[in-house]
Amino acid sequence: MAKTKILFVTHEMSPFLEISKISEITRQLPQAMQEKGFEIRILMPRFGNINERRNRLHEVIRLSGMNIVVDNNDNPLIIKVASLPAARMQVYFLDNEEYFQRKKVFRDEKGEFFADNNERSLFFCKGALETVKKLGWSPDVVHCHGWFAAMVPAYLKTAYKDDPAFKDAKVMYSLYANEEFGSLGSKYGEMAAQVDMSAEEAAPYGDGSYVDLYKGALSFTDIAVLPDGEVHPELKAYIEEKGIRSFSPNGDEDYEGFSEVFDEFSTVDAEVASA
Repeated sequence: MAKTKILFVTHEMSPFLEISKISEITRQLPQAMQEKGFEIRILMPRFGNINERRNRLHEVIRLSGMNIVVDNNDNPLIIKVASLPAARMQVYFLDNEEYFQRKKVFRDEKGEFFADNNERSLFFCKGALETVKKLGWSPDVVHCHGWFAAMVPAYLKTAYKDDPAFKDAKVMYSLYANEEFGSLGSKYGEMAAQVDMSAEEAAPYGDGSYVDLYKGALSFTDIAVLPDGEVHPELKAYIEEKGIRSFSPNGDEDYEGFSEVFDEFSTVDAEVASA
């Protein structure tokens, strides 16, 4: 039986970038799933404070050279890769000079949320899916972590729904308690709708606040992974109201639980069941 293929999309991962609890989970969970026999790919931004020399990043020429359209502007996408020898995993990094080559990640020296974080997020989300297409690899599950990946579920269920690389992919989205965030503004959804989806499809992203951003992402999510802590009450109510399936792991290291959920979405199992 073929391995279930899992794509992890995150803005941070240890040891490359450690901002929050997300970095440790996205480091350990993919390795645990790989050790259980799953096929793994990991994508994250190459932020300016990630040291290329120390982490031995190098450009993947065959994947680089694409342009990603955000707010009607073409933005060149460079793909780099680094290996984690102890885990036998590779991590793909999306790079762009304008969006990611800064000393700070999401806030400037004065602590202000970057005004173009909405554009940066859309570039990353769309760039991640285009990179997977260019890899020639079709995931069974796309597991998103953190607000920076919030448009990935919508893209998968709208602009990419008929794409052979993603047409069978299920979306999992991990929510985290106390995630550091500032509003992306209503233009977040508007910019996404310019090329890739309708204004109606982007409407759940609302005013780009923390709650609206996740309501938008959850609207296109097959399974919401709930945090080991308090879920925002509005998001909890939204999950229940919309009948979105949720999974509450028994702690961060509930790898058996994750494995069972991921296994449900093997395309091989689905084909056997429908035969």
